[in-house]
Amino acid sequence: MAGGPMPQFTKDESGRPFIIVRDQGRKQRLHGTDAVKSHILAARTIANIVKTSLGPRGLDKILISPDGDITVTNDGATIMGQMEISNHIAKLLVSLSQSQDAEIGDGTTGVVVLAGALLEQAAELIDKGIHPIRIADGYDEACEVAVKELDKISDTISFTKTDRTNLTRVAKTSLGSKIVSKAHDQFANMAVEAVLSVADLERKDVDFELIKVDGKVGGALEDSLLVHGVIVDKDFSHPQMPSEVRDAKLAILTCAFEPPKPKTKHKLDITSVAEFRELQKYEAAKFAEMIKQIKDTGANVVICQWGFDDEANHLLLTNELPAVRWAVAELKARQGRGEGRGVLGVDCMQTGSNDMKKHFVIDPLISKRQQLLLATQLCRMVLKVNNVIIAGSGEQDY
Repeated sequence: MAGGPMPQFTKDESGRPFIIVRDQGRKQRLHGTDAVKSHILAARTIANIVKTSLGPRGLDKILISPDGDITVTNDGATIMGQMEISNHIAKLLVSLSQSQDAEIGDGTTGVVVLAGALLEQAAELIDKGIHPIRIADGYDEACEVAVKELDKISDTISFTKTDRTNLTRVAKTSLGSKIVSKAHDQFANMAVEAVLSVADLERKDVDFELIKVDGKVGGALEDSLLVHGVIVDKDFSHPQMPSEVRDAKLAILTCAFEPPKPKTKHKLDITSVAEFRELQKYEAAKFAEMIKQIKDTGANVVICQWGFDDEANHLLLTNELPAVRWAVAELKARQGRGEGRGVLGVDCMQTGSNDMKKHFVIDPLISKRQQLLLATQLCRMVLKVNNVIIAGSGEQDY
């Protein structure tokens, strides 16, 4: 309590005591132009952090979690998702990046940088005496014009499941700034093959939940491969079972591999050796029956959703049925179903040409449109807040 406000002790009309603490003097209040500028500063700070990770010359960031886990990335969604941010305006930019990622899956860094640039220009206009709402209205009108212009200058890239040349070139462009760029062709072909294997081209839809990425420690990037099927990262339940089974036919058990039990609460009393041996015979007969049912299906590998005891494990081994238990949470992948306008960019790779179309640098129309709309909406939200009450002694305690 040293240096803090002294509490006062008093009583109400009924004689009940209570304490009054004066803390209003510790609160700071920002309003008007000062409040708007503080919001813009917070947003620009976040935008400047991710700005240097944009493009093929983008730099990586090292993110260290509270547990000490280290992540090295230049992906905007990953950077924004792992940063610990206390400022509420800055958190809006994180939500902006997450919205772009959820809706489009691309352009997460660009939308934050765009919003930061718009707010930076808004600060200059505010200094000139223009009202924040007028600025937001102007941004809305400019966004409508920009979206219409995008529709005019956009091109259509044709591809089919057999002709994947353009898709592969797009994938190579996207991977140019990633750590896998040294294995460009391999990862581009893997990405295209994975997407087309689950894409519904008639509906123009891709269920990305059907594509999973699993990483393993050791090896090189070139050891990566695409698996058309399911990866179960589990060892067989018994060390003497074969380590490799080809032409496997799987029996997937969604129930426990054990003798049936009543679904209600039950109690079994065994009072003699004969009764115990009878129970053993019953369990052995049930296990034999279950194994016969599995073998009758033609399966040669058993995957059990739940566990099973050592006796069941031994019976599976003796009947040459390799088995995996507790496999539900281990499913890692599944397989199911005018000139110059819009083409000129910065030659950051120093190729001698600013024609982005020539380099096949592609930005999806839906992604760019979404960036403009989201960034404009965020600017309006930030510019409309003109009153901030900061509670506590520190300026960040709000």
